[in-house]
Amino acid sequence: MILYEYPFNERIRTYLRLEHLFRRLGELVPAESALSHHFALVTIFEIMDVAARADLKADVMRDLEKHKNVFNGYRGNPAIAEAALDQVVTQLERNFGALNSVSGKAGQALTENEWLMSIRSRAGIPGGTCEFDLPAYYAWQHRSAQSRRKDLERWSSTLAPLAESIYLLLKLLREADVPYKVIATHGQFQQNLPQGRSFQLLRLRIDPALGLVPEISGNRLMVSVRMMRHEADDRLHQSTEDAAFELTLCA
Repeated sequence: MILYEYPFNERIRTYLRLEHLFRRLGELVPAESALSHHFALVTIFEIMDVAARADLKADVMRDLEKHKNVFNGYRGNPAIAEAALDQVVTQLERNFGALNSVSGKAGQALTENEWLMSIRSRAGIPGGTCEFDLPAYYAWQHRSAQSRRKDLERWSSTLAPLAESIYLLLKLLREADVPYKVIATHGQFQQNLPQGRSFQLLRLRIDPALGLVPEISGNRLMVSVRMMRHEADDRLHQSTEDAAFELTLCA
């Protein structure tokens, strides 16, 4: 099954983008090649760009505190396992403390590294990191994979509190609701959203054997899914077939 996710607000959109970048970084750093480590460094710069939003850190800490208060409200409920509850609350508190201990925006410490910033300024230019532009960076790429990896781990460690907090918040959001099966009739699906609930994320699972690509749109009132098919002309064409998929609305 292929999973598609659609955020209902800009805050969750930013969380998903950061999660995507952190996952990419997690795959590139353990690699051996200098090219992989180049793109790992470029990914660190992308994370810094996304995390540069002034209120991001405050948003994440506010969400951690909000979840902690919600879970503490479950104490004394006989249907809730206290040990599991304590574990989640402790994790929320630990992430809150770690993020709070980071001064300034995520990755701000890296901006004080002039060598890294010289690479960052060239990384957005096509071919801007060639050896004749950045000889010191070219020499770094010829170090051993272990040495490069050690540097990348040191640099990315400054972003770890943000990464762990984003992972936890999205995990809790995704686990808050359960999927149900629906049908896109003639390739179209629409559903009005129940009032009184503020949905933040839509999750859609579909069988890849169907060869369909869902185009998702939504707001606080309704969601709409249009099934498309990638044809031989490299364009998406609307499907008119009935298609079953799983839908989860996470509040």
